[in-house]
Amino acid sequence: MEVSELRLLTPEISLLGFALLVILLDLFIKRKKVLAGVSIAGVLVSAGCTVAIWGAPTTSIFCRMLAVDSFALFFKFLLLAAAGLIILASQDYVSKFERFQGEYYALVLVSAVGLMLLVAAADLIAIYVALELSGISLYVLASFLKDQKSSEAGLKYLLLGAVASAVLLYGMALVFGFTGRTCLMCIADFVQEMPAAGLLDNPALLMGMVLLAAGFGFKIACFPFQMWVPDVYEGAPTPITAYLAVASKAAGFAVILRVFFVALGSPEWLSLNWGMLFAVLSAVTMTVGNVVAIVQTNIKRMLGYSSIAQAGYLMVGLATVGIAAGVDALGRSGLLFFLMSYAVTNLGAFIAVIAISNKIDSDVIDDYTGMGKRAPLLALALTLCLLSLIGLPPTAGLIAKIYIFSGAVQHGLLWLVIVAVINSCVSAFYYLRVVKVMWSGTPTSEEKVPSSWALRTALLLCCLFVLLMGIVPGGFVSVAEAATKLFGS
Repeated sequence: MEVSELRLLTPEISLLGFALLVILLDLFIKRKKVLAGVSIAGVLVSAGCTVAIWGAPTTSIFCRMLAVDSFALFFKFLLLAAAGLIILASQDYVSKFERFQGEYYALVLVSAVGLMLLVAAADLIAIYVALELSGISLYVLASFLKDQKSSEAGLKYLLLGAVASAVLLYGMALVFGFTGRTCLMCIADFVQEMPAAGLLDNPALLMGMVLLAAGFGFKIACFPFQMWVPDVYEGAPTPITAYLAVASKAAGFAVILRVFFVALGSPEWLSLNWGMLFAVLSAVTMTVGNVVAIVQTNIKRMLGYSSIAQAGYLMVGLATVGIAAGVDALGRSGLLFFLMSYAVTNLGAFIAVIAISNKIDSDVIDDYTGMGKRAPLLALALTLCLLSLIGLPPTAGLIAKIYIFSGAVQHGLLWLVIVAVINSCVSAFYYLRVVKVMWSGTPTSEEKVPSSWALRTALLLCCLFVLLMGIVPGGFVSVAEAATKLFGS
């Protein structure tokens, strides 16, 4: 191990150091708000270390276990932004577990470390270790309220996560058994030398790919691995629900893209096979998510099924990457831009829900009646984010869908785009239902809905980026395109 390799790992090391510092300070400090400040400082220091690495030559460290490239750094920024916003938004929520604030912030930081390692992992063993590091922290956070629903959420997440990990590990074992390698680039070299044949002539590789897709499918909550989402999203603390919906899903798509494109992206017949697999899963996932979301009466469950549908839209980008067979970067950069848009939009929606539900002590959609009169700014922010999730102007969601769908059309996936557009129209029903309830009904109380400056700051940042990415998307598109330099575009 060289000192230069440790320098390239400073974002994760610094964030882990601050997580340990939060635990130690929790033993001696009575003013627990200090812990939130220290946690935010840790996120900022880690982001600064990431900026210092940006622009460095693409390289691998620790015997090619981790990659240091623009792709990994892009996702590290995204994950740090999500963690920072969640910590800010949690200031109105931590009173529910006041005695355990130190553990809460530390676990958020540790899970972020695991997710950051996951997006940089370039070896099957490193991927599995990083996945478990982030997963264990998230299992605990999901059950942090310690009531019946939260305990049920944590238990279901743990049990189903363990099954998914076993499936993923079995898939990795098959790929290793077939290729004799765990390094993604080494697997790619082996696969490229295979004779041109169908996957049916290589059953071990076929089964390995299917099991890898299944294991990662749990992480991104795609069909049929989405069964954990509604109960976990409803029972977990609302900030953690937002964190799962954004950070965990973003890291999941990052590792899928790296594994399937880098290790299994060529020969062309192989990428076409897994590209079509993701296309079919995409169509089913977005349809199931949107149809079931229609009947939901709990806003957290509704946003949970919405996140399943959004995973379906994101998988359009994965399918395009496979079908394009590496000749075009539009699918890859479109996927990254969509993830940026989805992150700020979904975080904004959940942060508004945190503020409103914390006051009315309910997540039932009908209890949001008249919220436009009681908390007009919160209702306006939630409305903006819901419009972005539909994909209406002038929001980031519209540009993201145009970007990712245009890449799919160019590579023969017009049928998938038609399915996605129909699903977007279906989603408008349940998103606009919430908007109608907030702005048209008579409130049960005239009492205002207060919120902390930290939560308002986080919500303002999310809404600002939703509008900026919708009105002037050029700079964000350039960032997404730069992040795909990993793939030689």
